[in-house]
Amino acid sequence: MEITKTYLTDLIYKVTGAAIEVHKQLGPGLLESVYQKCLAKELFLRGIRFQQEIVVRVDYKGINLDTELRCDFLIENVLPVELKAVESILPVHEAQILTYMKLLEAPKGLLINFNVVNLYKEGQKAFVNELYRKLPE
Repeated sequence: MEITKTYLTDLIYKVTGAAIEVHKQLGPGLLESVYQKCLAKELFLRGIRFQQEIVVRVDYKGINLDTELRCDFLIENVLPVELKAVESILPVHEAQILTYMKLLEAPKGLLINFNVVNLYKEGQKAFVNELYRKLPE
């Protein structure tokens, strides 16, 4: 299947919908690990393919290093999703998802913070990079 901007937009919509359902059931204030387990279950129930805690390798000067970097989810082998349960998203959190996108060669990524009142309005943010700009509509 060809990856398009429309496909990624639809995928973000589906994943965000699953995250909103988890947030609706649990509310804010829990540990990230709890949200991660519940989101995995919700994605499974919705038939969305994903991998959890994938190792993000770093190519350093032509050497592929096994690092401690772990991306919370890789959805449909194309969309990295990083979860947080923090008071507010900091620039380092945004840098983390952008770095995962670069290392995984993913055109779009999603950062979700469950420690908010309204996940749709304030708890999720999508990111794109130069790979996204090259995709067909």
